[in-house]
Amino acid sequence: MEDTEVHFESDSGILDFFSEDETVQAVDGVSLDIHENEVIALVGESGCGKTTLGKTAIAVQEPTGGSVRYRGHDVWEAKAGNGEMPWKRIRRALQIIHQDPGSSLNPNRTVINSLDLPLRNYDSSLSYEDRRARILGMIERVGMTPPQDYAERYPHQLSGGEKQRVALIRALLMEPDLILADEAISALDVSLRVEMMDLMLELQKQFNTAFLFVSHDLSNARYITEKAGGRIGVMYLGRLVEIGTPEQIITDPQHPYTKALRWATPKLYEDKDSEEMPIRSIDIPDPVNPPSGCRYHTRCPNAREVCTQVDPDTMSVDGYSGQRAACFRVDDHHEYWDSPSIVEDDSLISDEDDNPELQN
Repeated sequence: MEDTEVHFESDSGILDFFSEDETVQAVDGVSLDIHENEVIALVGESGCGKTTLGKTAIAVQEPTGGSVRYRGHDVWEAKAGNGEMPWKRIRRALQIIHQDPGSSLNPNRTVINSLDLPLRNYDSSLSYEDRRARILGMIERVGMTPPQDYAERYPHQLSGGEKQRVALIRALLMEPDLILADEAISALDVSLRVEMMDLMLELQKQFNTAFLFVSHDLSNARYITEKAGGRIGVMYLGRLVEIGTPEQIITDPQHPYTKALRWATPKLYEDKDSEEMPIRSIDIPDPVNPPSGCRYHTRCPNAREVCTQVDPDTMSVDGYSGQRAACFRVDDHHEYWDSPSIVEDDSLISDEDDNPELQN
């Protein structure tokens, strides 16, 4: 994805007939490469755009700006019939596991019928016996035994974890290159979440697929990316504000919003009672009318005047391979350090607010 934008026009409604439509900037200028067999976890609070970005990555949501390319081919040009790569191949390569697997399964179809349909559509050379054997093998591989019993069940006869396994099977049967797991474990009991993430990673290795894992829980994102050697991307108000390895994001976050997420996750930051909350306000700005300059400056404890005027680009962090953050504080020589603070309460400004150069 390169400079990808997804803007939604919000209808004002009948009562506001003469007012202008509003634009929600769900995703605004995000660039992200997803490599083969990689696991990237997108985290952020509700409404930050992580699910919209994920759906754009798998060609479910059409971008309103920028481009989305699969193996060098523009996916929407291919869908329009103007690309060199067939759209059917791209569609098969990019799959999804929905947050609520129950709503994505036809209640009037048995498990085997739901799983047989995509196989029949995409590979007409397979006989019914071949498709059935493959499906039963996958059902058993995800731990649902005896497979013949589960194959004949309807969705209402399955637990939440079993429905999620069926959704995972359906995606993997297409032998995709990328699977969007959209809050795929949020509806599961805590005891099942680790088990489900381990299963996803085990099957990822067997099928050589990549995962774009969407979660609001930073601890889940850390678990799955650490085991896979992947990356964590942090989204805020339509922007990808930081990305790096789990070690970089958890132990040394560079963006103030990432620090706030870590602080708010007890399992990751147990000594948080010893310091002030690293955020000025819990109120989320209106995505229809985002703040000028850096979108996080209204909540940032380290915001300065320049933050209200200029939107920072995503910059590489010195000394940290692959870590990037959209914050002026990453650059020791930026004019940010000479700009006056906008924070009235000095107690909200952390000790590290001083320019590292001046400390030396």
